[in-house]
Amino acid sequence: MLFNTPIFLLFFLVFLLFYGFVFLRQTPRLYFILVASLVFYGAWNYKFIPLLVGSSVVDYYLALAIAGAVTPQARKLLLTASVIMNLGILALFKYADFAIQSVAELMSGFGYTPDTVTLSWVLPVGISFYTFQSMSYTIDVYRGDMHARKGLVQFTTALAFFPQLVAGPILRARQILPQFHNIPIPTWANAKHGFLLIVVGWMKKTVADLLAIPAAAVFDSGASVSLLETWTGVLAFAGQIYGDFSGYSDMAIGLALLLGFKIPLNFRLPYFATSPVDFWRRWHISLSSWLRDYLYIPLGGNRNNHRLRNIFITMLLGGLWHGAAWTYVIWGAFHGFIITATHYLGGLKIFAGFSNSSSRWAKLTQWAITLYLVLLAWVFFRASSLDSALAILSDMHDLSGHVNSGPMALSIFFMTASAFLLMHLLDLFVIRRADRFEARPWLFWPLLVIGVTLCLLIGEPSNEFIYFQF
Repeated sequence: MLFNTPIFLLFFLVFLLFYGFVFLRQTPRLYFILVASLVFYGAWNYKFIPLLVGSSVVDYYLALAIAGAVTPQARKLLLTASVIMNLGILALFKYADFAIQSVAELMSGFGYTPDTVTLSWVLPVGISFYTFQSMSYTIDVYRGDMHARKGLVQFTTALAFFPQLVAGPILRARQILPQFHNIPIPTWANAKHGFLLIVVGWMKKTVADLLAIPAAAVFDSGASVSLLETWTGVLAFAGQIYGDFSGYSDMAIGLALLLGFKIPLNFRLPYFATSPVDFWRRWHISLSSWLRDYLYIPLGGNRNNHRLRNIFITMLLGGLWHGAAWTYVIWGAFHGFIITATHYLGGLKIFAGFSNSSSRWAKLTQWAITLYLVLLAWVFFRASSLDSALAILSDMHDLSGHVNSGPMALSIFFMTASAFLLMHLLDLFVIRRADRFEARPWLFWPLLVIGVTLCLLIGEPSNEFIYFQF
């Protein structure tokens, strides 16, 4: 069920009626959320419900065992079992075929063509999100960052919570689990903010679907297009993936707020970033912070004089997390390179003044360079193959003008740029003006109705969210 479809609206309205008027006590509400979440997940493929529940049950008991273990060796062995189980699930469903095909291609380079048999397993929706979320719980208990909490139903419900189950944000157990041990009572203030986030997220998703058209014209056509049209397509995809994913996150946070649950912000105006480091503080915050805490820091972090190496490895594996393809690996490696380059250049005296300058022109230049680098990286993320990515990068920098632009190319570019900016203005409004807006019901509700009406008129509810594939 997609958030922007009538079937989900019906599902959520029925859920709200029972949640608000039938299941009024803590325990019935807890079980009702769990059942509704499993129904929501099963709407995609009910066969994977045991995988989701099984992961939660195993990690729940492993966390209790870690908390009760007497020796450090036993604690480490139990944690290793959790990590192996979670990463093993990801490896089998997401990366097994990729590994088999990559090895076969490598062997064919040496003149040997093996017979390969792929697993061809269906990728469970949301598996990358809930495995990371479940694994972080056992790691936190092992580190002593939180106590193992008794309550299997609470833990399973927190992991399966339907607003953020299939595409995040990736929640830490310490953020969400206490809320299921003491289910919050919804407030009118939270509900109003939730409605605002749902409508804003829906509007961003609607705009993202419109941007998919010029993006596909560049990435899916297979033919060279003009310099202007290439940049339009790349900018369109940057806007599309931002509106699509941040729109989902907004709706997930808003839906949770309607029930009284609080989920942290997942995006903070990422294309306003003034460095690659700043970009990853604003983009998919739940993933970047997860990679920092559970990969970068265990690798050594800023210690042992390997900071740049650790950053590069973290981003490389972050790229692989997104998908089983070399284009994702290169996307992650590229971000790792530009982040390490930013840290390295920032430490040189010749660049220190520029990177630390508060001058408006310096900040504008930093923003332009950052956006340019991020757009280059998105080419690898979206392209169907490495050859296609390299061809698009070539078209982006071909100043010879051997391909003429279409008659509407300039207009389409400005519409794309306007849509790109509009989504950020919506976010800026929510971050800085939401309180004042929500305090004016005579303005708040009419504008929300207008927003929903626009989404219904021009939206395409059949379009899935991009991050469902991860």
